Amino acid sequence: MRVVFMGSAPFSVPVLERLTGGGRLVAAVFTQPDRPSGRGRAPAPSAVKREAVARGIEVFQPTSLRGQEAAGALARLRPDVIVVAAYGLLLPPEVLGLPPCGCLNVHPSLLPRYRGPSPIQWAILEGDEWSGVTVMLMDAGMDTGPIVAQRPVAVAADDTALTLGGRLAQEGAQLLEETLPRWCDGAVEAVPQPDEGVTYTRPLVKEDGLLDWGLSAVELGRRVRAFHPWPGCHTRWQGKVLKVIAALPEPGGQGRPGEVLPLPGGGIGVQTGSGVLRLERVQREGGREVDAAEFARGQRGLVGAVLPA
Repeated sequence: MRVVFMGSAPFSVPVLERLTGGGRLVAAVFTQPDRPSGRGRAPAPSAVKREAVARGIEVFQPTSLRGQEAAGALARLRPDVIVVAAYGLLLPPEVLGLPPCGCLNVHPSLLPRYRGPSPIQWAILEGDEWSGVTVMLMDAGMDTGPIVAQRPVAVAADDTALTLGGRLAQEGAQLLEETLPRWCDGAVEAVPQPDEGVTYTRPLVKEDGLLDWGLSAVELGRRVRAFHPWPGCHTRWQGKVLKVIAALPEPGGQGRPGEVLPLPGGGIGVQTGSGVLRLERVQREGGREVDAAEFARGQRGLVGAVLPA
């Protein structure tokens, strides 16, 4: 079985790893172009490109799949199936119709819930107890194609986008490995997605991480977990960005929203619109990540101050 794989994010890497076994030939990997990264803004490869290069797989990095060059390269590769996972580019009709077994997408949600680019974060933001993975036959819509296979995955109370995404990636890779040969043999039937329960997510931006202390502590705690590691949550202290790496919601509190309160055991919390958000780990702009209580001990005037909303 000749496979072309398309992916860019770390979520994609376990899928690529599983595809390289079981008698399959990964003929090529398509991934996003190198992006500026780090303080020096030097171009950096995607996680998938690094994995493909390490395995000696040919890599293509088109800015779009709509041009003749990308379509011609795919036609020359003669894939039996194209597998997509967190790629970031739309597949035009001429690509969708190219492989005999179609184009399968590994999506980290139980479709039709959380179509779009940020399903892992949205599951945490909404307080869902269950997420999951879907193997879907792609069509021209955004995550609208029929379902080939699904598997639920529990969301832990302390899950971040990083930890939940890691488990979903492993489960998605395993589900694809189990499903792909049966799909290409015609032993699996794709089922249209139901019309009920459709929801969409949107791309995240840096501004999503700004903490609004008028929200409840529960909502803010979910945001801290959902936006770790990116875009990260932050507030400002003494004119500089203060990143909130980890935090826990607690009931009570009698301060103004944004007021920094002392907590038992030497910890600190911030009054919210409902409850207190206990800060566990923070990082000041230009500094290192530290325990929040340790940070507070070195910041005169922090306790009692009101952080901006």
